[in-house]
Amino acid sequence: MSTQPRVASAVAGAPASFPTVLAHTPDTTGKFFDLYAEFWQRGVAPLTVKEMTRMRNARVTDCAF
Repeated sequence: MSTQPRVASAVAGAPASFPTVLAHTPDTTGKFFDLYAEFWQRGVAPLTVKEMTRMRNARVTDCAF
């Protein structure tokens, strides 16, 4: 996985980044962040398990973020 976005920014004059690329689909982006908040803030799994899962996923996908 690359750390360089493959899609241009949807925000005029802003470099391509996670938030500016997601701006292409605001309805989907809103739903994604609702789901993300549910997972991290209100989910039933302990935070330690969530963080371990996040770190493993980043390692497997070679995510630099």
